[in-house]
Amino acid sequence: MSVSNNHYDIVIAGAGPAGLSCARALAASDLEIAVIEKSPKHILSNPPEDGRDIALTHSSETIMKELNIWAQIPKPAIGIIRQAKVLNGDSPYCLQFDHQDTDKNYLGHIIANHVIRKAAYDALSGFDNVHIICETEVTAVDTGANVASVTLSDDRVLECSLVIAADSRFSSTRRKMGIAASMLDFGRVVIVCQMQHELRHNETAYECFHYDRTLAVLPLPGDNSSIVLTLSAEQSEDVLKMDPETFNRDIARRFENRLGAMHLTSKRHPYPLVAVYAKQFAAPRFALIGDAAVGMHPVTAHGFNLGLSGANTLAQEIKDALTHGEDFASARVLEAYQSKHRRLTRPLYVGTNALVRLYTNDHLPARVLRQAMLHLGNALPPVKRLIMDQLTKTETSLAR
Repeated sequence: MSVSNNHYDIVIAGAGPAGLSCARALAASDLEIAVIEKSPKHILSNPPEDGRDIALTHSSETIMKELNIWAQIPKPAIGIIRQAKVLNGDSPYCLQFDHQDTDKNYLGHIIANHVIRKAAYDALSGFDNVHIICETEVTAVDTGANVASVTLSDDRVLECSLVIAADSRFSSTRRKMGIAASMLDFGRVVIVCQMQHELRHNETAYECFHYDRTLAVLPLPGDNSSIVLTLSAEQSEDVLKMDPETFNRDIARRFENRLGAMHLTSKRHPYPLVAVYAKQFAAPRFALIGDAAVGMHPVTAHGFNLGLSGANTLAQEIKDALTHGEDFASARVLEAYQSKHRRLTRPLYVGTNALVRLYTNDHLPARVLRQAMLHLGNALPPVKRLIMDQLTKTETSLAR
């Protein structure tokens, strides 16, 4: 359908995992797709380690297999989560989830973010209709009833039928379209890193809600774990300044030496903690996916899972329209995507933020309530099953 180097069917702003996954989901079609990315190609093809490790649901694994992304990931890079425990304060009591309570032999997988990014990029190899334009970015967007266009920082103007923004929770493309987003700044910082430990983790993930900070310890391959530390901005500066040995002892102590001595094996990466929910996911000939649509708090590990699901949902609606000879960028198609993705994401977004507020509240009533919730989760199987379903999947495969 392309008529020139400046005309494409779809332009995707952002070559992160969501943008690349959407492009891959559409790659087998006849659509000509341009992916705009400010990073150079050598960074896309071999992304640097950024400290983030992604807990993947079963449905995300299914989608990644359908898109041939999973096949690009080296098996030694894939961690397994078979159990998960939620702890509150100094209490030894925990809310526990076990794969044996499901029909699966694991709760999920965990893979480094940079490995997923590389796999998504590699999965596009051989598709001549997907054009990745690097070292430039979208500076203007114009959409009309029948056509859209983007202006790039190198002054090129690309015409297309549909613009898709996948350029982070602080999406400049979203702002250029005048789409507002509710932003919840938690006033906290997430520090992520990897550590090696002397005891085995037994493929168990921990979420520890301490009174001044939150500590997640997630099982990686071997005797290694991903550390996700959430704390105030002031505290984060002190933690980042710690020498490695002091940091090692501090994390081991806060984790009550469950894994024995722990040793830092990566850089410590800080990220400001801001949750984002766009007021709308679609506009005339325009759609939002990934963090540009919904940027989640990491505590429930739904961020990438929801981004992947949304990208695949949009791609499926586009392919269905093509099958039926419809305009793939029509208002009906984009509204169908928006409706499905909002139904999936809104309850999780609101529920996660409420959970975070409760478990970061140090007042006595909140402490009592959150301990009671852990007991309730263990005591009522339907409640526990509902929580586990949300932890292990977001929705079934979108292939039809």
